[in-house]
Amino acid sequence: MSTPHLGALHTVAALDRPDLMAPPVVAAVAGLARADEVGVVEIDPALADTAALSRAYDLGMDTGANCVVVAGRRDRQERVAACVVRADTRADVNRRVKALLDVRKCSFLSMERAVAESGMEHGGITPLGLPAGWRVLVDERILAMPIAVVGSGLRHSKLLLPGAVLADLAGVEVITDLAVVTSAPT
Repeated sequence: MSTPHLGALHTVAALDRPDLMAPPVVAAVAGLARADEVGVVEIDPALADTAALSRAYDLGMDTGANCVVVAGRRDRQERVAACVVRADTRADVNRRVKALLDVRKCSFLSMERAVAESGMEHGGITPLGLPAGWRVLVDERILAMPIAVVGSGLRHSKLLLPGAVLADLAGVEVITDLAVVTSAPT
């Protein structure tokens, strides 16, 4: 099977290039039943952010899947979730995510903490290989994406995979209307 390509991004089989993924991502991809459908491509790390990547590699904003990490507290217990939404939407943190976590207030995890706990680089955090204690909430629109561009855990590469592959990750919760539509990246 050939690896996915999109716009000017042409991948190689992800497991053939573990050096292009953070260690927890390598382990997650290796555990996928559909690992052969996951490709990886090296990019300029200055272009890791979605809007820059889209411009540089001729991609529509509807091809990216962004992963943001949020947290809230209830009964003195912290609840952390990674939210995966299309790049042309934004996670509905103040309503939908807050309700799903059953917290009064929800905010983005600090970059330093998200990087330290995920084992991934800022700008490369992906739903593949996240800590076991984190919930992984995936907007249902992601599953309809024939090819989604997601982080690899590193800034200098991206993974391309069918959006439905994300539903195969352990513990993933597919959520209707996790995001609201916007034209700007999340």
